[in-house]
Amino acid sequence: MTNSGMILLTGGSACGKSSYGEELCMRLPFPRYYIAAMRPFGDGSEEKIARHRQLRSGKGFETIERYTDLQGLVLPERGTVLLECICNLTANEMFDEEGVWIDPYETVVAGVEALRRQSDTLVVITNEVGTDSRTYDSGTQAYMDVIGRINRTLAQQADVVCELVCGIPLEVKGSIADVV
Repeated sequence: MTNSGMILLTGGSACGKSSYGEELCMRLPFPRYYIAAMRPFGDGSEEKIARHRQLRSGKGFETIERYTDLQGLVLPERGTVLLECICNLTANEMFDEEGVWIDPYETVVAGVEALRRQSDTLVVITNEVGTDSRTYDSGTQAYMDVIGRINRTLAQQADVVCELVCGIPLEVKGSIADVV
């Protein structure tokens, strides 16, 4: 299998990354896979998941819920893949069954690479973290640090990096037109 085009979408919370990622995928061929990494947990998660499912409805995505171990995921065939999102995947990979912290960097990056090998185009959603200059507890800071490391690596590997600001995509690296 060969590597595909990869687009990394980043930005703050509720800035339009998901909608834009879906819009990009709608311009690309079938099959379309939506890899959902948000594990239903805590207040509001079920509602958020339901809202995202409704927004994807009728767009031709096959949803695959995969909270951990992207390396072990085998897609039925090559196609367009939307991975939503690195932050959820990272949180899911950070702890073992006993709650012991594990550095998820290698696992997450390798999982994205495995998806890319199976894709014609891979769109990866992540969040911009650590730019608010606030002080956080050590666990939150460790989470933010590893996401920062993962984001830097994925940005280096991506053909296109796009930051969304108030729903407006700003190309930071490469051009969407070259991939989509």
